[in-house]
Amino acid sequence: MELLIGIGIVVVLIALLIPQMVKIVREYQRLVVFRLGRLLATKGPGLVILIPLVDRAVWVDLREFFLEIPRQDSITKDNAPISVDFIIFYKVLDPTMSVVQVQNFVGAAQGMATTTLRAVVGDIPLDDVLAKRDEINQILRTKLDEVTSRWGVKVTNVEIREIIPPPSVQEAMTRQMSAERQRRAVVTEAEGSKQAAITVAEGNKQSAILNAEGDRQAAILRAEGFALALTTIFESARSVDAKTMSLQYLEALKQIGASASTKFVIPMELTSLLSGISGFAERTFGGREEGAAS
Repeated sequence: MELLIGIGIVVVLIALLIPQMVKIVREYQRLVVFRLGRLLATKGPGLVILIPLVDRAVWVDLREFFLEIPRQDSITKDNAPISVDFIIFYKVLDPTMSVVQVQNFVGAAQGMATTTLRAVVGDIPLDDVLAKRDEINQILRTKLDEVTSRWGVKVTNVEIREIIPPPSVQEAMTRQMSAERQRRAVVTEAEGSKQAAITVAEGNKQSAILNAEGDRQAAILRAEGFALALTTIFESARSVDAKTMSLQYLEALKQIGASASTKFVIPMELTSLLSGISGFAERTFGGREEGAAS
């Protein structure tokens, strides 16, 4: 019976001591081991065996963390009160120093960030604070990193989330933005009117060019048609002989004679044409009579 009790006690002790002896350290973790109060080593990742009641281990996470700094009231270089809140991103580079050199990094970093912010903002005018956030972020990151580096911690980034200026400055900014929007609207409207006028003028120009081109082509076609008509008349006139012209004159005389006029103006060329016609008639009918007599 006593043996069973003793075995049970041993089993219980082993069950209680095994979690204290065996540690499984993940890839992003490290164990800073102290043996009887003295720094022994930084162990991990993997399986780590500790001596119960002798070794004490402190867990350190190597992943990147962020620390929110509550809204802080500061005074700018030109004595304007503003409220600023920002975030600090950091990660542990040296697990041993992060445990040995600082007791509470989060609290220390928060207090240091507050004082650093006030010092930085106090050297910058209000307009630059509102317009140059990236530069302020860089200055804060550099100053914080200078302090945290001795703790084995790297400040990777600082981001200002919100800057709240005094109410009078907010009203002035609102009026300025309204005036800027009105100015942009006027400029946009003027630019649109300008583009519309240019488009209309360009259209009128193209229309005038097309009309002029059409008139020119019409004139060319009329001139070509007139020249073709003259050429045709000239060619036709060349093919007409004296007999045809005489017949045309006789037809004209016939029409003149049918008119009610008592006086007629007959060109001199008509007499020569009539003499030619009479000669032609005599030869024609005379030849027929001789043929009939024979």
